[in-house]
Amino acid sequence: MGGIAYVGQSYCYFAALHHASAGLTALLLYLYPVLVTLLAAVLGRQALNRRKVLAVVMACCGTLLTIGGQLSGSPLGIALGLGSALIYSCYILVGERLTAQAGPLAASTVIMLAAAVVYGVLAIGRDSPWPASATGWGAVFGIVLLSTILGMVGFFAGMARLGAADAATLSTLEPVVTVLLAAMFLGEGLGLSQVAGGALILTAVLLLAREGAPPQGRRDSA
Repeated sequence: MGGIAYVGQSYCYFAALHHASAGLTALLLYLYPVLVTLLAAVLGRQALNRRKVLAVVMACCGTLLTIGGQLSGSPLGIALGLGSALIYSCYILVGERLTAQAGPLAASTVIMLAAAVVYGVLAIGRDSPWPASATGWGAVFGIVLLSTILGMVGFFAGMARLGAADAATLSTLEPVVTVLLAAMFLGEGLGLSQVAGGALILTAVLLLAREGAPPQGRRDSA
């Protein structure tokens, strides 16, 4: 999962950015909730119902509105973006089983160490430049701690409780959080389409939350 799937997914994504716009690349990657939901149903891991399908569709439409931007790319860029989504979908489904056996922390540790070894060898082999200042190293460690360690462990812990399909759909909150943080700390404006996209994604989250809530009678008896 680390040395092949994580590396393959991330490499396809960043390679796609050289052949397609950032907006199109992100949208292709965020097809993974649809792929995970369909594959989970085909594999018999999670049944489909109207609420789940509606939540996935709303999350994807919300992502389209939230990311927006110029959507252009070459066939190679589109293929790499789709490859990134497909690899990530398989990665999530395998991770669902692995997390149940090993636990979120142990699974994340092995995956990150394997990916670090592969990318470390690639970086040394290509003589890639290292950060040249304390600010650069601080940004690297921030990405390692917040975006990688906490993000991966949190995702696996949530997936162990919700299942792969629902966890993948809920993770579409990522572009909403990105837009809000950019507005707060970078002074970027919020457009109407981004607000509408965020509302759609939040509605999808609420649909899934109601899906997982116990019936009224069970709550009252508890």
